[in-house]
Amino acid sequence: MKPGVLIVEDDSKTAELIRLYLDRDGYPVTVARNGREGLELARRNNLGLVLLDVMMPELDGLEVCRILREESDVGIILVTARTDEVDTLRALDLGADDYVTKPFRPRELVARVRAVLRRKGTNELPEACELSFGPLAIDGRRHEVRVDGRDAHVTRKEFQLLLTMAKEPGKAFSRLELLEKAFGYNYEGLERTIDAHIRNLRKKIERDAERPVYIETVYGVGYRFAEYRDAS
Repeated sequence: MKPGVLIVEDDSKTAELIRLYLDRDGYPVTVARNGREGLELARRNNLGLVLLDVMMPELDGLEVCRILREESDVGIILVTARTDEVDTLRALDLGADDYVTKPFRPRELVARVRAVLRRKGTNELPEACELSFGPLAIDGRRHEVRVDGRDAHVTRKEFQLLLTMAKEPGKAFSRLELLEKAFGYNYEGLERTIDAHIRNLRKKIERDAERPVYIETVYGVGYRFAEYRDAS
């Protein structure tokens, strides 16, 4: 049986549309009409994924996302009418696995559900390697990134992305390649997600996020981890 999906959406028509498409794809679906009810149902049920509308009564989707991520590793996709980049970055930083903006195509939403669940079903533990680039240390066993000995507090996705690039310094990765290698996604529409994660990573590991030393932009291609040379 496929894992259960919880839809948390206060608009009944939107909730029913999503439910119909997920039901056709074989997913057991539960619907909550506000954030507080959604949080309670998520805690009581063994779910694979939660679809969260951002703007809801009781608790908004971002707050529900924050609480759920502190309590579990359930898949989370935020559905929002907002297109502001700040909201997108905040959603990713709170631990959302993906975000979809309204209006959306139901089939694409179902495809994103499949992608997140597929990735959640795989072994996401990073290999037990330790990489060091001057002040920057990446510990695969502990799942930690340290800068000058201090924990950079990266999220799981940020860690996977950084490790993917750092294992091959100097190699230019396209956004789509990073989606596939780091996250297991293969949908071009998610490429903007990579930009958001890169911005967050630079803020956490670079001394100056506007003048990055580790994560370089390769114009027309994507990103690469710089080849480190010890000045000493």
